[in-house]
Amino acid sequence: MKLSMPRFDQAAVLVVGDVMLDRYWHGGTSRISPEAPVPVVKVEQIEDRPGGAANVALNIAALGAPAQLIGVTGRDEAAASLSASLQAVGVQTYFQHIDNQPTIVKLRVLSRHQQLLRMDFEESFATDADAIARETEALLAGVKVLVLSDYGKGALRNHQVLIQAARAKGVMVLADPKGRDFSIYRGASLITPNLHEFEAIVGHCHDEAELVAKGAELMHELELGALLVTRGEHGMTLLRPDHAPLHLPARAREVFDVTGAGDTVISTLAASLAADEALPQAVALANLAAGIVVGKLGTAAISAPELRRAIQREAGSERGVLGLEQLLVAIDDARAHGEKIVFTNGCFDILHAGHVTYLEQARAQGDRLVLAVNDDASVSRLKGPGRPINSVDRRMAVLAGLGAVDWVVSFSEDTPERLLEQVRPDVLVKGGDYGIDQVVGADIVSAYGGEVRVLGLVENSSTTAIVEKIRSK
Repeated sequence: MKLSMPRFDQAAVLVVGDVMLDRYWHGGTSRISPEAPVPVVKVEQIEDRPGGAANVALNIAALGAPAQLIGVTGRDEAAASLSASLQAVGVQTYFQHIDNQPTIVKLRVLSRHQQLLRMDFEESFATDADAIARETEALLAGVKVLVLSDYGKGALRNHQVLIQAARAKGVMVLADPKGRDFSIYRGASLITPNLHEFEAIVGHCHDEAELVAKGAELMHELELGALLVTRGEHGMTLLRPDHAPLHLPARAREVFDVTGAGDTVISTLAASLAADEALPQAVALANLAAGIVVGKLGTAAISAPELRRAIQREAGSERGVLGLEQLLVAIDDARAHGEKIVFTNGCFDILHAGHVTYLEQARAQGDRLVLAVNDDASVSRLKGPGRPINSVDRRMAVLAGLGAVDWVVSFSEDTPERLLEQVRPDVLVKGGDYGIDQVVGADIVSAYGGEVRVLGLVENSSTTAIVEKIRSK
C-alpha cells in the first residue's frame, strides 16, 4: 500500500469527550522509606500534559490539522493548565466548567523513566448534556470529522444525539468506545476498540477468522460504517461491510510505554480522513503513528515531521534513488528537522576517485546531499556518440551506494535548472575552476537566498581520460 503525507492543514476535526490532565512527578530514588518498604522519590520536576480527549486534540494539532475540543472540567488550577497547554498549540477549547468538582487528574510518579505509582483524582461529572449537544451542533458546520473520545467519565451522555447531528450534516463520526454497551455508538462511521474492549462485547476470539466473523456481526447490529480493532503487538484489523478484512502488523520498533496509543490512533485516523485519505490508507498511517508513540514515555503526541519520516521509511526513501515526488517529500522532512540541503549534478558515467572525493567534499557543505544525474539522452547530447558507457539506472545505483550521497534523482534536460527550481537547495555545489557566476543555476539559487560554492577538481581524474585510455588499448 502506497502512503503519502496528507494535507493536514485542510483537515478540520472536532473532538468531544472526557478531558483530563496527565501530571508527572519526576525524581531520583536512592533509599527505602523507614516508614514502609517503599522507595523515597525526591521530586525534582513536575510536568503537565493533556490527556484523554485533550490528548486526541493535541495529536491532531501536532499533525498540523485544525482541532477544536469540547469537554468538561472543574474550575481549578488543573483546568487552567489544560487550557494553556492546548491553546499554545492552536487547539480551540470549549470547556464546560463545573463548580465544586475537580478536573480529572492522573498523577504518575516516575524515577529513572520508570513509573512507580499512579494516583487518579476523579469524579464522574454532572454534565449538562444539552449544552454539549448545542455546542457540538454549532461547530459541526466547520469540520469534516467528529471524534467521540469516550473514557466513561461523564462528558458524553448523549452519544446518539451527537452522532445523528453529525450524520445530518454529512460529517464522519469516529468513536473510541468504552464500557460494555456499544449500542450507544450505533450509526457511527467507525469505532476503534482495542482487543480487550472488543472481546468484552462479543466474547473471546480464538483466531482471526473468529474475530472477523464476530466483528461483521457487530457492524451489522450497530449499523457501523467500519470497525478497527487495535491488537497491540498483533497490529490492527480493519473490517468493512462488503470488503475483505485488512490486517496490518504492528510497526513499533521498540515498545516503551503504551500510554495514549489509542488516542494517537484515532487522532491520526481522524486527521487523515478529514484530509480526504481513503480509509485503508488512513488506517495504515494511524498504524505508523502508533508505532512511533509507544516508543515515547507517557502521554505523548507525534509531529508531522515524525510521521513524514515514518512514511519515508515505509517507502524506502530515507536514502537512495528517488523519483521527483519522493525526493520533494524527503527534502520537506529534512528541512522540518533543521537539516541543510546540498545539491550537485553531473553525468558520472564511469565513477572514479575524483568523483568520490568531490562528492565527499560536497556532502561536507551541509547535512543532506542531493545528486542529480543526467539521463542517457542528455549525456549523449553533451558528451557525443558512444556515451554514456553506463545506463542511467546503473549509474544511479552505484552513486546511491556511496556514503556521502543521500538521494539520487535523474533529469532529462541538458541542465538541472528546472529541478533546482523545485528542490530549492540551501547550497548549490559544482566542481571546476570557473567563477560562481558561470555555474548553471547559480542565478536561481542566489535569487531566493541560497549559497553557490565551487569546489576544486581532483587532478588526473577524468571519465573522458579513462574512456580514451580504454579505447587506445
